[in-house]
Amino acid sequence: MMTAMNEGLQHWLARLEAQHPRAIELGLDRVREVAQRMALDKPAAQVISVAGTNGKGSTVALIEAIARAQGLRVGCYTSPHLLRYNERVRIEGREASDAELIAAFEAVEAARGEVSLTYFEAGTLAALWLFARAGLDLVVLEVGLGGRLDAVNIVDADCAVITTVDLDHQDWLGADTEAIGFEKAGIAREGKPLVLGDDDPPASVLRHAYAIGAPSWRIANDFFAEKLDERQWRYREVGCEMILPLPSLSAPVQLRNAACAIAALRALGLDLQATAVASALQTAHLPARLQVFQACGIPVWVDVAHNPQAARALAEALAATPEKTLAVYAPLADKDAAGVAVALRAQIAGWVLAASTEAGARGLGLEALREKLPQDLPVLAAENTVAAAIDTALQLAGGQGRVLVLGSFHAAEQALGCLQEKQAATGRAI
Repeated sequence: MMTAMNEGLQHWLARLEAQHPRAIELGLDRVREVAQRMALDKPAAQVISVAGTNGKGSTVALIEAIARAQGLRVGCYTSPHLLRYNERVRIEGREASDAELIAAFEAVEAARGEVSLTYFEAGTLAALWLFARAGLDLVVLEVGLGGRLDAVNIVDADCAVITTVDLDHQDWLGADTEAIGFEKAGIAREGKPLVLGDDDPPASVLRHAYAIGAPSWRIANDFFAEKLDERQWRYREVGCEMILPLPSLSAPVQLRNAACAIAALRALGLDLQATAVASALQTAHLPARLQVFQACGIPVWVDVAHNPQAARALAEALAATPEKTLAVYAPLADKDAAGVAVALRAQIAGWVLAASTEAGARGLGLEALREKLPQDLPVLAAENTVAAAIDTALQLAGGQGRVLVLGSFHAAEQALGCLQEKQAATGRAI
């Protein structure tokens, strides 16, 4: 049952969604003006901003876990959320309460006057307001879209991280990786380190870093992540080497994210202790990143992969543990559904499509989804909801192999809700 306080928070979120004429409007003038009125110049002693096509959320979670294991007081701002808005704002490892968020939204509303803010802009200011009052050593900010014109970029980061650069959100960020890279590089600051998780980042990123005098820390060049065996890996840079357990976030790509997290904290001058880093890597958790459930005796993997680059990383994870896999696929209308399907084709025995119309304006119906996909894709069934598609996939699996749910944060949200309901109904872990 929804509490009175939760009703208050839901009221505020609905109000924020309705108050600006566009859901997305990139630019810093409006949000910076309100931030100045609220005296939100810097939310903590040190700030790390994280941009990238994929891997942002995992990298933020890993930075948070390592920094907290070192004894730092840490705040994190991430997006989007999966099950509740409170997930977006964490202070010292706990989600912000409804009451805290409402107080922050009230402070933003009091300061904005006639300035119109988007949902994300208001949420960013609310998070910064809460962080500024929490006496934190470090705040980690996940960029919402792009970087240069994202609301998070009103804060001058002491270290910037760009996890990856690939094609996504081209309508907003540009048609190729050079244009997209320039937008993401906008979070870098003069004289402050820029950590890069791509072996070969776009030239636009390196040019911008050079132009503003931001020293680059490049993976496979300035720092290295080397898997040693099925239990351990090595982080290495000049003057620092650590033998560490593999991250609890299990996909192969998480080694890169973990290395970027370590490099970012090292770039801030922190003397990291290997024991603290090892503990953090084993405890860091993020929902719907290769999260595994059991349902009807079948493993169900849930992942937020929603673009071709993420799908390629997901295919690598599937190939590392080969078995028959059925996919429940529910992308949004503005995504490269065909590119995701092609990237995963070799690892998927059959597809169960799910409509995402419940996601609102960006949702995709079944007929439109079929038109986006390759004609020879082995589609076994189609359902109007993710929950129904999971049930169908479990039946088709016949007790063999595994089921994978992917396509969007919306798909992951629906899957988590469905699987948690199954768990509650059985009274045990599923």
